[in-house]
Amino acid sequence: MVNTAQPANDSLSSLIDKGSVSALQITIIILCMILNMLDGFDITAMSIVNTAVASELQITPDRLGLLSSAALFGMACGAMFLAPLSDIFGRKRVILTSVLMISISIILTANTSSYASFFVLRIISGLGVGAMLASQAALAIEYSPERFKALSVTLVTSGYPLGGMFTAVIGDFIMPEYGWRGMFWFGGVLTLLMGILVFLVLPESLNYLSRRQPANALQKINKILQKLGKPLLAALPPLQEENTQGSALGNFKTMFAEQYWRKTVLLWTTFLLCFSTLYFLFTWIPALMEFSGFTPETGRTAFFLFNLGGVIGIYMLGIISTTYKLSNIVCSFLFFAGLLLIAFAASPNEELILLSLVFLIGLLFQGGFTGLYAVAAKVYPADIRSTGVGWSIGLGRIGAVIGPGVAGFMIAAGLSMSVNFYIFAVPVVLAGIIAFRLHVR
Repeated sequence: MVNTAQPANDSLSSLIDKGSVSALQITIIILCMILNMLDGFDITAMSIVNTAVASELQITPDRLGLLSSAALFGMACGAMFLAPLSDIFGRKRVILTSVLMISISIILTANTSSYASFFVLRIISGLGVGAMLASQAALAIEYSPERFKALSVTLVTSGYPLGGMFTAVIGDFIMPEYGWRGMFWFGGVLTLLMGILVFLVLPESLNYLSRRQPANALQKINKILQKLGKPLLAALPPLQEENTQGSALGNFKTMFAEQYWRKTVLLWTTFLLCFSTLYFLFTWIPALMEFSGFTPETGRTAFFLFNLGGVIGIYMLGIISTTYKLSNIVCSFLFFAGLLLIAFAASPNEELILLSLVFLIGLLFQGGFTGLYAVAAKVYPADIRSTGVGWSIGLGRIGAVIGPGVAGFMIAAGLSMSVNFYIFAVPVVLAGIIAFRLHVR
């Protein structure tokens, strides 16, 4: 037990940045990663169940594309308008609220029988996921030493493609016996159970407690510091008036202050370009493989390999980021992923070649894309971090809404898989070029 009291003006962030990694810090990363896995399962489940849902609810491909975009629209709104609340009311509170929204909406989705209610529930689920992603990224970076901040954020966000892999595997067990409704029952109940664990274990942001100083803030901070094995505080620093009066609008304006506005614009553009292609792939890989003459099992295998490659790529980028400049790594991953998308479009319609390319595309594209979360989290200071990350994700998800919807209309118009891949390779190449100009270590 650590009992050495520190003066109030000692920086809490320096205790984390310069210290060793404790069991609680590792637990925070693991919990956030598992929550992202469940989010990934929920959102990507539509890729596995979309043909079954379309058959039962009699949905045409263009309306199915819009249905797939509903959760993505909710995620954009959640990231922009709910995630910034964690800078004001605390990370843990927003994360727990998000878990409740997600779990209840998924369970209700499993029982719906109409297109309209399905659409609305997917939006609600997306709201929770969007708010949670940005809040978790902010919490992960605050509890990580400086050298491992990028690695921690990439580990947390790797839960999303892990959830996608989980979706493909679980789908093979659940779909034949329980259909698409069983998939949503499984995801909803599991998310609700995880919420209980988060409530009991996940700590609040130290930066939030010190800056906002809610009731019993000093006791809460010292309890967390004790679990971290860090020196305790003798008193809180003086409460700054701007910290108590901070608002979501004020934090938004700060993103466009002189020192941030250029990187804000570059981040938003890069996220927008990447999201448009990422969710085209998430939503349509299994279906496009089927439309090209392959079996549904091959479609699920392709989806699994895309996410397996993504997980490996994310870990590769996280490890490399401890040594090399983060934005340069992101640039390289994205640029070469775009070239591989073009190679996929030009390849013969042979299963082994296409599956190999899907794996490599997932490795480079998802690895580079996930690095953007770490870039965004490092660009902004702690007091507006959730706002900065949330708006980057949220504005980017306009592309996530557009991508699957546009692909649905193109497929309905008779365009081939190859043409779709040629078109969606362009945003990825452009994103890689723009990422180079972010200059974040």
